[in-house]
Amino acid sequence: MSNPPATTRTGATFAPPIPAARRWLEGVEFPPHRPLINVSQAAPVAPPPRAMREEMARLVCDDPNVHLYGAVLGLPALRAEVAAQFSQAYGGQIDASQVGITSGCNEAFAAVMSCLTDQNAEVLVPVPWYFNHKMWLDMAGVRVVPLPCGADLLPDLAAARALITPATRAIVMVTPNNPTGVEYPPALMAGFAALAREAGIYLVVDETYRDFHSQTGAPHGLFQHEHWPDHLVQLYSFSKAYRLTGHRVGAVVAGAGLLGEIEKFLDTVTICPTPLGQHAALWGMQHLHSWLAAERTEVLARRAAIEQGFAPLAQRGWKLLGCGAYFAYVEHPFDIDAETLGQRLVREAGILALPATMFTPSGDTAGQRQLRIAFANIDCKTIAQMFDRLCAFPG
Repeated sequence: MSNPPATTRTGATFAPPIPAARRWLEGVEFPPHRPLINVSQAAPVAPPPRAMREEMARLVCDDPNVHLYGAVLGLPALRAEVAAQFSQAYGGQIDASQVGITSGCNEAFAAVMSCLTDQNAEVLVPVPWYFNHKMWLDMAGVRVVPLPCGADLLPDLAAARALITPATRAIVMVTPNNPTGVEYPPALMAGFAALAREAGIYLVVDETYRDFHSQTGAPHGLFQHEHWPDHLVQLYSFSKAYRLTGHRVGAVVAGAGLLGEIEKFLDTVTICPTPLGQHAALWGMQHLHSWLAAERTEVLARRAAIEQGFAPLAQRGWKLLGCGAYFAYVEHPFDIDAETLGQRLVREAGILALPATMFTPSGDTAGQRQLRIAFANIDCKTIAQMFDRLCAFPG
């Protein structure tokens, strides 16, 4: 079999970080008294609640339509439910014609960027960034312009304004943030939306983790602006809320005109989102309000365990830079780079965490000293055990 050409779209970006980190586990044995604590990935590892699985089983057996192609932009009832619930949650007006369902939130991002950019376009992305966003833009031939964040890990509005050029097509924001966990304040979100309107570009807001935001009420008021479809796109994932990771169901909220362009992308990639997953997401939105509220309470309890239990690490020179949703973002005190530290933590402490070099530009010195800890799949007791191991790590 011949090798691929030397220069390809996929060759323009790096290898997927999660599989790369998992390879650090090969050949490592974890004794019973010190089992692996895996804080590398944010995807839920538990299945959906039993009532949802029972409904999905019923659909598989009784509804022939879940085995067929569906509408390219998704199940009409699910689009309408998203529009109704999001309108209420954000205090704005979203119509079903402004909602599209995708095969996961990553596809929503890829579709939006394919519609907003061409070769050599520019997109502003805060650093540290979500690595799959960077990978897609690399493969699409889009120039990623790193947007600096302050010590609080919030993107700098003045810096963004200065970085916009005639080639800029969008600013990307993730809140609550992956990888840092930081929640972007409503005033900051409003400032970036105003900047997008002023510059004639789009603000693309990935709210994959919005169901685990610590703020009660709307996390921002962007949908309350009458002309939001002209400058705003929201991305969402059902994977985190209802544990539907393997069923790949996401959503994009945008102007109807932009959704018409997105439909072209989706029709040539997946044709339609999985009908079974869409029906499950719809059922979850209609029946799992209390269950999801309990999930949020548990995630917030784990966040509190991180914040309250961090003091012994701080005494050893560690810094908690950000914490929220599924993530803690930390700075280590050792005179080694983050990737070396990550591999040593697997072997010497039984912890798999991701080095921040996976979320930062090549050569970024801050990334060499930072780690992302995804704590959504470990309970408060395991968080304490993880901290004990980190405190004992000699560096």
